[in-house]
Amino acid sequence: MGILGSKKPLIVQKYGGATLADPSKIRSVAARIAEKAQTHHLIIAVSAMGQTTNQLIDLAQQVSSNPARREMDMLLTTGERISMALLSMALNDLKCPAISFTGSQAGILTDDSHVSAFIQDLKPIRVEQALRDKKVVVIAGFQGVSPITKEITTLGRGGTDTTAVAMAAHFEAERCEILKDVAGVYSADPKLVPEAHPLHQLNYDQLLEMTFWGAKVLHYRSVELARNRNVVLYIGPAGDTLSAGTLVQKPLKGVNMFELSKPLSINSHETVLQLTMKDVKAPKALEVLEHHLSEKQIAFPQILRMHPLTHLENRQEGTEFLVTGPLEMMRAIEKEVASLPISTSLKKFSTVTLTCSGATSSQLYSQILGHLEQKQLQFEELLVSAMSITLVINQDIRDKAVQLLHNWCQPALQ
Repeated sequence: MGILGSKKPLIVQKYGGATLADPSKIRSVAARIAEKAQTHHLIIAVSAMGQTTNQLIDLAQQVSSNPARREMDMLLTTGERISMALLSMALNDLKCPAISFTGSQAGILTDDSHVSAFIQDLKPIRVEQALRDKKVVVIAGFQGVSPITKEITTLGRGGTDTTAVAMAAHFEAERCEILKDVAGVYSADPKLVPEAHPLHQLNYDQLLEMTFWGAKVLHYRSVELARNRNVVLYIGPAGDTLSAGTLVQKPLKGVNMFELSKPLSINSHETVLQLTMKDVKAPKALEVLEHHLSEKQIAFPQILRMHPLTHLENRQEGTEFLVTGPLEMMRAIEKEVASLPISTSLKKFSTVTLTCSGATSSQLYSQILGHLEQKQLQFEELLVSAMSITLVINQDIRDKAVQLLHNWCQPALQ
């Protein structure tokens, strides 16, 4: 039996902004949903149309050099509200009963952080009632409400993925479908590597590594939530119901029982900032950076690496951060570095990451370094995590590095 005692199973679908970019595409999505609603209960999480979020950020920066994060949340959540209302209208015109809810109406309860809130609980009372009334529920993704401050909050870039996974987890959905304008998860960004191919089967750990190191197909927080709650993920094209797409779930019993590690994908962060804070130890440096960014209404970035520095000659100490995040965040941090109360230098880099199907090995490091030397490709630093090897490189060679590594791995990636 499915949800609410019905024989119809529940699926949660998320539609990205590119799939909702104009009225024609919204009507097309509505037709797909209406057909699916004949056999399934449906919860639909929607992103803002097309480039709406970027346009709203640009608009805010035109009227304020330092927009308050609380007001940014109020502004940015309007994008998803437009999508949810228009999609619900289109569905009702197709005689498919639908109702739209904001994140707060859907009972998505978060902490009180603005721009980068975390979901703490779900109380989807209205969602459940709408499902009982046999309606398709359309939810504005990327947003919630703090039960403490009563303020509207947003979940950060890519937060609609997290909205969808959270709903799927709560209602124990059959699966959560992330529907986009691409055929699934690829071995590299097809815009940079035309030879990249789709990966039809992944486990949570593999996708988590890929998204943490720059794969744009999902936000890594949503993958972590799916892994923790065992939510089956499907990533595929919104316009092709027959596509194989990419299925993400726990490894099947009896499959790959022994250690198996081979190159899986190449991913990249285009903009990475190296912040070197002089004469201050790591705990204090982190405290100062967090406080300063909060004062400047900038959300805290994703830390890729942090380590203390010691200059033996003059016994100076310092702390170095390697951080990344959405482009508008990186620009804001770059602008405010000079006003930090601690002497701080800044350099800009990119990262290029090879993620493996299992654990990395010293043999693989040696092969990569030998290949880079052969191709005369310089890098600043090499970072190693459980399943990934990351190169910190100059931004002007990032595209070349992605292509070179993918071409080198091509036989193993097939």
